[in-house]
Amino acid sequence: MKAKRVVKPLLSIVLALVVGAVVIALMGQNPLYIYSTMLQGAFGSPSAVAGTLVKTTTMIFVGLSYGFAYKCGLINIGIEGQLYMGALFSAYTAIYLNLPAVLEIPVCLAAGFIGGGIWGGIVAWLKNRFKASELITTVMMNYVATYIVGALLNGPLKESRGTFPQSEPIQQSAQLPVIVPQTQLTIGFLIAIAAIVCYAIYWKKSSTGFQMSVIGSNHEAARYAGIPVKRMALMAMFISGGLGGLAGTMEVLGVQHKIMEGLSAGYGFDGIAVSLLGNNSGIGIFFSSLLFGALRYGGNAVQMFTGLPIAVIYILQALVILFVVVGTFASVRNKRKKKMLRKPEGA
Repeated sequence: MKAKRVVKPLLSIVLALVVGAVVIALMGQNPLYIYSTMLQGAFGSPSAVAGTLVKTTTMIFVGLSYGFAYKCGLINIGIEGQLYMGALFSAYTAIYLNLPAVLEIPVCLAAGFIGGGIWGGIVAWLKNRFKASELITTVMMNYVATYIVGALLNGPLKESRGTFPQSEPIQQSAQLPVIVPQTQLTIGFLIAIAAIVCYAIYWKKSSTGFQMSVIGSNHEAARYAGIPVKRMALMAMFISGGLGGLAGTMEVLGVQHKIMEGLSAGYGFDGIAVSLLGNNSGIGIFFSSLLFGALRYGGNAVQMFTGLPIAVIYILQALVILFVVVGTFASVRNKRKKKMLRKPEGA
């Protein structure tokens, strides 16, 4: 069973690379050269590795965000909006709250988590109160969040000098310390690793994690067992949104040192693929985040040195998602067939 969990994602990646090679060849390029350039761009030097890990940090948080909600039986497609709200709350705190670094950074991280958590919690409240589908509300909340941030950056939060819609730089005390000199790799990566450890412990060891897992497996059985389904759903979406908010916080405190329009290059949607490819497990999300981080950072080298558009990288990502989803549906169909075959025997 454990072997299948490893083989299926690897097979999805291999199939995506094979089909991607065909697409690259049809564009008149050598697939082996393109892939080697991408690999070199992602891992070919210490600075390249650092750049890949910067992308990986963001991918870890968006992957954990989707995985946390999914394990409780919820589908969170609103990570992009939660990312923006986390970035907004942390940026506002980092710009206007003047504290020593030892306090400023934790407070900004907490603000980012709360910002994303509130945005996720609203979705759960709508589901509990009005039975609104989170599939619809999370997508709608993405637009609301990006437009709120855009309006603020073109109004009260806009930098005093300059015409671009962005905020003032955050204070020096709020910037995450760099762990590799002359790169953007900060302690944010270590925080992401700590988040993976907490995620794994939560689902394996905690009683609330167990209750949420029961809800994710069988909603009605959980209700019959006396588990407070609505309260757990609210908690799950708040934490899921908070993790998405931390992804935006990492961009503000560790990379951009400000909040701006277009802060996220679709990272929230990548979280869905990262989590599914990693089978929603902590270690799986880490390795799938590393893959997507390498695709993102290595893709820049492909665009610079080969002339291929960045859209090729997005095609590879889409192919990975496609093969993962196909594999998931195939597994579900096989399970249903086995159940149907067993029914006459037990009748």
